[in-house]
Amino acid sequence: MRFIITLLVLVTFPALGAPPTSFSAAKRIAQNQVYYDQDQTFYCGCEFDFDAGPNLASCGYEIRKQPKRAARIEWEHVMPAYDFGRQRQCWQDGGRRNCRANDPVFRQAEADLVNLVPSVGEVNGDRSNMRYGMIASGDAYQYGQCQAKVSFPERTFEPPADVRGDVARTYWYMRDTYSIQVSRQQQQLFQAWANSDPVSDWERERNRRIAAIQGSGNPYVDKTAPTIQQVAEPPRPESLQSASDEDLSCATRNTCGQMRSCAEARFHLEQCGNGRLDGNNDGTPCEAICKY
Repeated sequence: MRFIITLLVLVTFPALGAPPTSFSAAKRIAQNQVYYDQDQTFYCGCEFDFDAGPNLASCGYEIRKQPKRAARIEWEHVMPAYDFGRQRQCWQDGGRRNCRANDPVFRQAEADLVNLVPSVGEVNGDRSNMRYGMIASGDAYQYGQCQAKVSFPERTFEPPADVRGDVARTYWYMRDTYSIQVSRQQQQLFQAWANSDPVSDWERERNRRIAAIQGSGNPYVDKTAPTIQQVAEPPRPESLQSASDEDLSCATRNTCGQMRSCAEARFHLEQCGNGRLDGNNDGTPCEAICKY
């Protein structure tokens, strides 16, 4: 009898699922346990099926350049792997592959379900590790009726208004959970986005499902975290402390020859994601001016 009761308890009240241990596992879990009844992509709101891919006509999507990637669903890291990886030693020693092989914290961050959303593959590829921001210039590409925009010269991606709060709350979660540095400018932008795009019903349900799998969710969604104004700003990297935010912009000075200082070069590498400044991927940009 005691065995039967125990069995009934296990069936009725399943234990919390263990967090996924790899990005590959996380994608399967996200599909089967989080998004199993959802049919709209994150940025563009295109109807989709995980097997058939996105229905681009349903959202008025216009392909920019990559029809094969536009025809499939990919899992997007809202905070790109570059952002949570580059601040770790494993990244400096060998990039993403080295982090996957040797850093359990990186593997946990890469597989964190809070940070994963289904996206049209082309949008995921175009965004890459670009920073989020508002694009002021007229050279941005918009994907037809999809309100997402990308500016390759500025290396900036502008999400639609109805997911900007989701982006902000995800960044705050990743920042707090994995001790990620986020620039003051981005913090201010995300606060504005969170205010203009409050938590939706689906965002709450998604967070509930993820918490059941991982053991905890995003406190900025379930309102258990302090407001952003109450959170002390993380210490800024020494490489940025001598550089004024007002003097720096990701929209200008894209090459080492244009950099005025090592601090500015590091700003463009670390905050703007300009990987071209770090040709040998050792974490040090523009070595002619940052070699010491």
